[in-house]
Amino acid sequence: TRYIGDWSSDVCSSDLNHTYSCCPFDVHNRTRAADMTKKVFEIPADHPMFAATHGGYESYGYSPAVRAGNLLFIAGEVGFRADGSIPESVAEQTEVALERTKEVLRLQGLTMADLVEVVSYHVNLKDTVNEFLPVKARYTEKPFPAWSIIGVEALALPELKIEIRSVAVFP
Repeated sequence: TRYIGDWSSDVCSSDLNHTYSCCPFDVHNRTRAADMTKKVFEIPADHPMFAATHGGYESYGYSPAVRAGNLLFIAGEVGFRADGSIPESVAEQTEVALERTKEVLRLQGLTMADLVEVVSYHVNLKDTVNEFLPVKARYTEKPFPAWSIIGVEALALPELKIEIRSVAVFP
């Protein structure tokens, strides 16, 4: 008899009866999980798109992106323009946040097509989603990444209405 979580066997105990090696992120695959290394991605301080906001990474103690195994976890991007200003419209904030996401991906040799998960945070969700969706549609294509939409009371600054965090996979 095999039980879920029985790591003494080399065959998965699920109904699919597959081997551990085909489940790289499954909880019963301790070896591969232990081998997953973490690498922090640094954006050059003089990068034109991020220069005005670059100091925030150190001030607030976070990385713009972290690679773990073949996944790239991108911190929440907001609508800061290159000069540090924030657009008033939700559509433009969304556009800027997605362009910033696209640039982080590009710097890692990836594209928007490599996204596997997107989470968007919306202040006043019912008032922002209609401006957000058409912009999001221009940046995503089939097969679509998983997407969660979350309404929040506030973001880091009162002017911010949208924040988007993402996970991409390296080929």
